[in-house]
Amino acid sequence: MNRIIRRCFLIILVIAAVLGLLAAVEFNTFYLQSRFLSQFAQKLSFSIKPGQNASLSFPIDGPYDKRLGYTQLPVIIRNLLAQGYRIEAQARLSPELTDIIDWGLYPSYKEKSRAGLTISDCNGQNLFKTQYPERVYSSFESISPLIVNTLLFIENRELLDAHNPNRNPAVEWDRLAKAVIDRVINIFDSGHRFAGGSTLATQLEKFRHSPDGRTATAHEKLRQIASASLRAYLNGQDTMVVRHQLVIDYLNSVPLAAIAGYGEVNGIGDGLWAEYGADFHKVNMLLGDGYGSNDAERARAYKQILSLLIAQRRPTFYLVTNRDALDSITNSYLRKLGKEGIIPPELRNGALGIRLSFRERPPEMPAVSFVGRKAANTVRRQLSAVLGVPRLYELDRLDLSVKSTLNGKTQDEVSRLLLNLRDPQYVEAAGLLGNHLLESGDPSHVTYSFTLYEHVGNANLLRIQTDNYDQPFDINEGVKIELGSTAKLRTLVTYLEIIAGLHERYAGLPQENLRALNVDRSDPLTRWTLDYLSAGKEPSLAAMLEAAMDRRYSASPGETFFTGGGEHRFQNFEISDNSRILSVREGFRKSVNLVFIRLMRDIVHYYMYRVPGSTAKIFADVKDPARQAYLARFADQEGQVFLNRFYDKYREKKPEEQLELLLQSVRLTPKSLAAAFRFVKPAAGTGEFSAFLKQRIPSLSLSEQTIEELHEAYGPGKWDIQDQGYIARIHPLELWLVAYLQSHPAAGRSEVIRASANERQEIYRWLFTTHRKNAQDIRIRTLLEVEAFLEIHRVWKRHGYPFDSLVPSYATAIGSSADRPSSLAELVGIILNRGVRYPVARIDELHFASGTPYETLLHRKEFEGQKVLSSETASVALSALIEVAERGTAQQIRGAFVRSDGTPVAVGGKTGTGDNRRDVFGRKGQLIESRVLNRAAVFVFFIGDRFFGTITTYVPGPAAAGYAFTSSLPVRILKTMAPTLMPMIETAEPVATSVSENQYGIKPIR
Repeated sequence: MNRIIRRCFLIILVIAAVLGLLAAVEFNTFYLQSRFLSQFAQKLSFSIKPGQNASLSFPIDGPYDKRLGYTQLPVIIRNLLAQGYRIEAQARLSPELTDIIDWGLYPSYKEKSRAGLTISDCNGQNLFKTQYPERVYSSFESISPLIVNTLLFIENRELLDAHNPNRNPAVEWDRLAKAVIDRVINIFDSGHRFAGGSTLATQLEKFRHSPDGRTATAHEKLRQIASASLRAYLNGQDTMVVRHQLVIDYLNSVPLAAIAGYGEVNGIGDGLWAEYGADFHKVNMLLGDGYGSNDAERARAYKQILSLLIAQRRPTFYLVTNRDALDSITNSYLRKLGKEGIIPPELRNGALGIRLSFRERPPEMPAVSFVGRKAANTVRRQLSAVLGVPRLYELDRLDLSVKSTLNGKTQDEVSRLLLNLRDPQYVEAAGLLGNHLLESGDPSHVTYSFTLYEHVGNANLLRIQTDNYDQPFDINEGVKIELGSTAKLRTLVTYLEIIAGLHERYAGLPQENLRALNVDRSDPLTRWTLDYLSAGKEPSLAAMLEAAMDRRYSASPGETFFTGGGEHRFQNFEISDNSRILSVREGFRKSVNLVFIRLMRDIVHYYMYRVPGSTAKIFADVKDPARQAYLARFADQEGQVFLNRFYDKYREKKPEEQLELLLQSVRLTPKSLAAAFRFVKPAAGTGEFSAFLKQRIPSLSLSEQTIEELHEAYGPGKWDIQDQGYIARIHPLELWLVAYLQSHPAAGRSEVIRASANERQEIYRWLFTTHRKNAQDIRIRTLLEVEAFLEIHRVWKRHGYPFDSLVPSYATAIGSSADRPSSLAELVGIILNRGVRYPVARIDELHFASGTPYETLLHRKEFEGQKVLSSETASVALSALIEVAERGTAQQIRGAFVRSDGTPVAVGGKTGTGDNRRDVFGRKGQLIESRVLNRAAVFVFFIGDRFFGTITTYVPGPAAAGYAFTSSLPVRILKTMAPTLMPMIETAEPVATSVSENQYGIKPIR
């Protein structure tokens, strides 16, 4: 029995010895794991294939995966799919790669040390490119041996052992065994210190993929080791190249402390710059020489790098909280490194004699030309919105390549031209001095903005967007300015649309029926339509619209107009027009103000008498027996209609934004402002009221007694809601709604409707009586004009008008309601595209995570446009734009765009000039101050059958008083640009559904 036991024991000893020997051999040669893991790793692959991969999984944590956007990709992709993009192609993983992810390992692939946002133009030329980290080692050879040896001594001494090409860099068995033993001892003796036994390979897994970049559990440590082991053998059994790459990746991506005003810092290169202000290239030059130098600069550079290699263990503590501790532990390591012969004594002693000196303030970012980045920033802003990534800081760090619609080459050439316009000599050489041009003022203070779109397929593609304003603000899309006569284009389109609607309503009726219809004399547009159709003239819509363009108006400035709640007189730009009677066509071509003031009056009257539920006819017939009952019913129904519109206008605004938006429509007089403010803020004291008046009208001097009188006169209960609205020149329900939302900010639509029941009756109550009829008529007219402009605003919004309200005045026809250049361009695009409103596209393609298992390629979808104008209406409007360029206010542009074969390209557009002032009125309505706000001139245009855009000149602030340029200036500049733009225009593919020359007078670009 004892012999059997001894024999079994000997067998066990032999087996154990053999296993031990095999383990020892394996631990030293890595033969088995290199063979097995390399074979398995070859199966860990992925490829990009067309269509969506519904089973594709994405990481859920890890600093690296978060920074590059991989964790957010599911949400980002959902956002893009919801906003008109489609997945063109997506990664497909091999079964084995899918398996290891399911096992909980990190996917094995060759990861990027740096990545960031890249935006290219339509031809693949880079417009914007960021790479983080910014300062990196490009190869192993570019790293000083001194740095490599220092890193390995601190973190992973056996990593580059050349005697074993199959070494698994994820494990140093002796260090791992010691770490395990120390950890077990720590369980029983909490004072016993232990280390993690990590290698560079496992640390990279931790930095990049572990939750919060930490090893929280033993399971997480095993996951790091397993993942790093598989990644090490992706290239085969020989891991030397991989081990060299580990050194590069570690130095380039080791996480350091974030810095206020800059953000997170990763990598030794960025750390040197951010923490010490050191030049990465210079540091490497210093450390690349022989070891024998005792140069102080070399010693400082070495100590800085050493400190960062140490600081990664507790970055915030060492680099932010206790920098003295970092200096101390760095000195300790200098002594160890010197003792072990890693660094020479001269370098050790030199570094010990230098104290770490950090930046005193956050690093300054390199100066950026906002002009050069203007177009790219437009794309970045849209990306931020469509991806749901609100901060540009995070956006720029995504692993994302974007193909935009911009034409980079032409964009750069136009940008240079606009910058040159600051040079007086260039301005003179370009012929831009003279009457209505830059005859006065400093050319360097004028801002120029240019935008060009191209209609392709079912979208308007942004090709150029630039200006010479060296700030991030975008003049084209970010400014609200009065652009003068460009508003005549919106007015003309509204007029033509009304005529088209009347044609649809009446063209099919017999002539005798048309003659029998009773139309109020205050509605001349309907009256003219009936007269035209009943006279037996050509009944087609096209013919009737052409006839409408020939309707004539006086250009006399002698009439006083009651509009906007008061009496106003208007002037023409050219005095010679004052005695003329002009057709709408001529008035548009020559941009005659009084023609369009009277045309807007007819438009307003049309809506006053034709809007469903309008009060106008009922008020005219005081003997109507159903008057009282109808007015009560109307007050409730119409009140709800307008209240709903006002609710939509204010519902997404904060209380202070609601008040500001309301005050934009209030006339700048003390009475009007007092009436609005005291109604919205009834509890405000005299001090708050006084501060409000001074803020709105800084130049107005009012005594304390006057302020107290105004405060008292317009306080709660002094006026009913109708009177308060009339004084403020605001629809009473709009005034009431803003006041209600101030005290009930969470109120929903139904609550607002219920709460306003009495007010909806109250605002019309005074109309039920018949005394003081003249005063009532004035108020009726004011109220109906406000309501008519709400209808006009609805039409303008359908055509792309950017703002939430219009000034309820005929002056809106000549620009008083302001506009944006980009929105005017959209209207020209609608006209050019035969009445169809197509979406503006700035981004064609988004390529996420290229070369990773998360790779996803998305393209913009094609959408059907929205028909907002009839083709006939668009045709007439387009012809009018051509006449402006041929014989009107923009005739300088005629013949500027010519094909290479000598044939001209059709151009049309509308000019506008805004001399914008802030007028302040006294208590009795008298003008007491007119302060210059800015001066602007714009030309909104189309070129050929697919290009359209705007060019704007703008001078902000009081300095604008020194300039006298008009819209002649942007027209002349566009003419100067023509040779720059023609190569792009001429090489564009013709529109597939291009309109014929006979219909529009435009030859397609061939």
